[in-house]
Amino acid sequence: MGSVIVAHGLRNTEGRTLEGRRVKPRGSPLPSLPWALPTATASHCSSLSLWALGHADFSSCSNGATCLTHCDGSDTKAEVPLIMNAIKSFSDHTRCGRLEAHLVGGFNDDRQLSQKLTHQLLSEFDRQEDDIHLVTLCVTELNDREENESHFPVIYGIAVNVKTAEIYRASFQDRGPEEELRAARALTGGPMISIYDAKTEQLRIGPYSWTPFPHVDFWLQQEDKQILENLSTSPLAEPPHFVEHIRSTLAFLKKHPSPADTLFPGNKALLYKKNEDGLWEKISSPGS
Repeated sequence: MGSVIVAHGLRNTEGRTLEGRRVKPRGSPLPSLPWALPTATASHCSSLSLWALGHADFSSCSNGATCLTHCDGSDTKAEVPLIMNAIKSFSDHTRCGRLEAHLVGGFNDDRQLSQKLTHQLLSEFDRQEDDIHLVTLCVTELNDREENESHFPVIYGIAVNVKTAEIYRASFQDRGPEEELRAARALTGGPMISIYDAKTEQLRIGPYSWTPFPHVDFWLQQEDKQILENLSTSPLAEPPHFVEHIRSTLAFLKKHPSPADTLFPGNKALLYKKNEDGLWEKISSPGS
């Protein structure tokens, strides 16, 4: 068994530095990640949850393989090995370099769910066979601000420059292709998967299947307050677009109760690739 090696001198410094940086509005260099979807890539490629960022260090003999994941605690024991395998599939860290981890997110919520998730993630990283250097820890109390006796996260989203390893606060105007489809899969309980192939530089979405969402008509008829209070673990801390996002996802689930029939004809994945303007463009499905 390996161990998590904490860079004690960086534990608060890196987190506070990250908190103090301004939020950078971004397009969508890779798809934004609603809930638990990992995106793994290497540097040569052109709310209540935590962001787990793992990468092989950017030494002269490492390609800076990077995996950015949105973890919500649904299956941490299975998710951490997926993160590690994604990193190691791109980088021979045994020959040179080291494996590094950055944990960002959560806050001092009333139900202490952020603390529980932080403990789960640290425990699972510690159980891995490899030595993992924890470089940034900006979680729970370290990512908390108080306003009118209520607690909120300081950082709601992050991004990473895979060429330089810079991590920064970010907001996304464009959340990438098939946002409603990806969100619908997550809302119905789909496990963590990777949708980006760094070798082909393509997004591969689906094919997915799910069972009809229970009581979808009931939820669509509810007022915003009811949706916020019943479908969020931390209603006061959600970003402004939360209810709108949930409504659009529920409407999508109602429209597509059996996605295999309507969204993935021939049981083929949806493929996207960046065009010359840096925008995602749909390309033909495999085998078509």
